[in-house]
Amino acid sequence: MLQLSALHPIALICSDYALYKKFYTQVLGFKPIQEVYRAERRSYKLDLKLNGTYLIELFSFPVPPSRVTGLEACGLRHLAFAVADIQQEVQTLTNLGIKVEPIRVDEYTGKKFTFFSDPDELPIELYQN
Repeated sequence: MLQLSALHPIALICSDYALYKKFYTQVLGFKPIQEVYRAERRSYKLDLKLNGTYLIELFSFPVPPSRVTGLEACGLRHLAFAVADIQQEVQTLTNLGIKVEPIRVDEYTGKKFTFFSDPDELPIELYQN
């Protein structure tokens, strides 16, 4: 068995680097750690942290393929973030013009959750603590 110690940052490839950078920093509240331009790949890499924890590596490439399908495709299903007040966060997203699914209740935990999408339609879940 492997001796894993932590989850390393999740790597995301985006179609529009400037839009993604704005979305993850100004909408979701991530803080940049380091940004580099890799000329040989014509690609940016932006390391992002949330509450002091390095969580996301954001990559750009000249012409990445689109996401195949929604939630039920093989591979990454969605990103999920814990929130204290889901109603408040849904209102914030709505005020920013971001479409949010109706809030649901997890039948096993009784906790509230919902989904919205990033600029490339990657599903993002908010799950109330």
